[in-house]
Amino acid sequence: MKSHAIHVCRECGTTSPRWAGRCAGCGEWNTLDEERTPSKPRTTAALATTSLRESNDENQAVISSGVGELDRVLGGGFVAGSTMLLFGEPGVGKSTLALMSLRALALSKQPVLLIAAEESAAQVAQRARRFGDVPGGLDVAVTTDVDAAERLVRERHPTLCVVDSISAMSDESLASVTGSVPQIRHAAERLCAAAKDSGTALILVGHVTKDGELAGPRTLEHLVDTVVRIEGDRHATLRFVRAMKHRFGPTGEVGLLEMVSAGLRDLPDAALTLRGPQLDVPGVVFSVTNDGSRSLLVEMQALVASSSGSPRRVAHQVSSQRLSLLLAVLEARCAVDTSASDVFAATAGGLPANEPGVDVALALAVASAAMNFAVPRSVAAMGEVGLAGELRAVSGLTRRVREAHRLGATAVIVPASGELDDVPGVLVHRCASLVEAIGIAQNGTK
Repeated sequence: MKSHAIHVCRECGTTSPRWAGRCAGCGEWNTLDEERTPSKPRTTAALATTSLRESNDENQAVISSGVGELDRVLGGGFVAGSTMLLFGEPGVGKSTLALMSLRALALSKQPVLLIAAEESAAQVAQRARRFGDVPGGLDVAVTTDVDAAERLVRERHPTLCVVDSISAMSDESLASVTGSVPQIRHAAERLCAAAKDSGTALILVGHVTKDGELAGPRTLEHLVDTVVRIEGDRHATLRFVRAMKHRFGPTGEVGLLEMVSAGLRDLPDAALTLRGPQLDVPGVVFSVTNDGSRSLLVEMQALVASSSGSPRRVAHQVSSQRLSLLLAVLEARCAVDTSASDVFAATAGGLPANEPGVDVALALAVASAAMNFAVPRSVAAMGEVGLAGELRAVSGLTRRVREAHRLGATAVIVPASGELDDVPGVLVHRCASLVEAIGIAQNGTK
């Protein structure tokens, strides 16, 4: 059988009929690898069709992952025969989360299998003992050979199989190096097919690039049923689990986990983790973000200091673009000039706050730091700030106010527009402009 060569970019998966120094898709240099594919004679086969009206619509079997917050994201758990791609930055907890699911299923006497392509059996066992006693039936196979891995899946029919990681798997019949686009795609295709044939829920652990995006070919995302990202500050304990793609349910849900010495644990309520010491100081304002079905209290912090040179603007866990916009609005509309000062903005506890709904709180934090007044900790602010200095409504305002009240807020600063149901015990200050919001925060909220 004849074969022909194509060249595939290992960064983005773009194909080219001939080699080139620079990829036409992503612009990276020296990333095209040769891949030879057999030229198959074209055949025509008859296809059977199925009436959707008469099709059996019974739900497929769903298996709990054993991790409550992961089940929340997946809509109940794994679907038999499905494939999930789990990725995140190094050290964020990908392997830990996958091993926790394997352990939970092994404890319930379900057959499980871990294919370790980057660690030895002793290293995996040491990590598993952090969770407690290692249950029987939690088996590990150390290999990078996709042939051996596929054979194990087809022979054992495990309920759950984890491949850690897919980037380390290879097929000796391919000329490309391990980790290249052809190798990753080929290994994923074979393992996904084996999982579907054996009814195994398969987790492929993936890596990220230096930009924080999923490493490997983009076709890998289309090949799997579910793409789950675990993210968080490695120097903090909070972890977020999100479904970027999910064929068996919605993708808007978020799971919260906390990294502890014994691994990851469910965090149904992050309030105790996020709330810091009780200090009434300038530059601290509380807000509430909506993420999926969750409302999360976030502490916005700002520090305005005299600059010894060119003024700096440092944003951590907040949008640097939104910070620059708010500084311009504060100067032009509110007479709060920070052009000659260093401005630092961050959130406490490692919780990212990049949505427009925290604009008012961030602007008030900067204003209070620059004007040296403290906003009471019993006050929460939420809303979007426009370029004209107006406060604009945000979605889910009632849910935000109720969460703020549950966690101790007795007064809120919100936009004048926007639907808001009555929340007993909360004094609502509706403001049309940022100037008005600063006045209320500075002069009293009672």
